Amino acid sequence: MSLPALADESLLRFYESIRKEVEADRDSMRRGHRHFFTNSEGIKRYATSLREEMERRRLNFLPIHWL
Repeated sequence: MSLPALADESLLRFYESIRKEVEADRDSMRRGHRHFFTNSEGIKRYATSLREEMERRRLNFLPIHWL
């Protein structure tokens, strides 16, 4: 998937879904779970790519606070 070809809304939606998964993992960690969606380096690289493209386009978004 070519990030520059995506609409702004799609970039924001993909990024926001990852951010919400990180928050869900944080809640799971509080309950003692040990396996998390966000442990994947591939997910982190993808989120970084999305963030870089959104910054390039000067879109507003909330940062991801990784575990």
